[in-house]
Amino acid sequence: MRARTPFVIFQAMTLKTNTSDMSSSTLENAGWSTRTPGDRVLMALKLQGRLSSAAIGQKLGISGEAARQQLMRLAEQNLVVATSEARGVGRPQQYWDLTPAAQSRFPDTCASLTEQLLNIIRSHMGESALDMIINVRESETQRRYLEELGGKKLLGDRVAALAALRSKEGYMADWHEAEDGSFLLVENHCPISAVAAMCGGFCSAELEMFKTALGDEVSIHRAEHIIQGDRRCTYVIREGAFP
Repeated sequence: MRARTPFVIFQAMTLKTNTSDMSSSTLENAGWSTRTPGDRVLMALKLQGRLSSAAIGQKLGISGEAARQQLMRLAEQNLVVATSEARGVGRPQQYWDLTPAAQSRFPDTCASLTEQLLNIIRSHMGESALDMIINVRESETQRRYLEELGGKKLLGDRVAALAALRSKEGYMADWHEAEDGSFLLVENHCPISAVAAMCGGFCSAELEMFKTALGDEVSIHRAEHIIQGDRRCTYVIREGAFP
């Protein structure tokens, strides 16, 4: 049995929807199988665009209040956002849209395409060509990191800036200072995990990038690693050498 995707199963069939009458059954007939009420709300907004809670409820066969409750939960997760629009006499109507963060909840073939391209490079051009690509990526990313961290004298400020950069790249990064004066950089997600699993050079290159960006006088140790089966990647960072 094939593994289900994190959000939906996309069946190999033409997607046909009637945007003027997208009922709950239409979602299923379109080839999508959603898991939760919140998923169904996201799918309605994906297929129809901007909608009110009442319209979502009508299309999904639930009450407008039930749809609103789902929307409030999704808003707390930064997956939907509300805007108000005045239409004639009376209070402004509230409409809901997907946020950019919600797009990651839908099927994406980018990872599998990247894997395929790397396999083609490795098989047809050799390991050296793959190493060259990793080195070019490392150099470009390292230059950007140095530009952002270069003017920061305190290690804590540099770690904070690095965490912010990594979060922008999709790593859901955070950091904190430990009692012994060291710092912990935490990455709760790896957006390139599929590629990193097939080519360890990406992880090695990133560790070197961190060392260069944070400074020669800084020591860094990877304590947890998603590729090795851990829940997250963590890096212990401190001034000078480890004891």
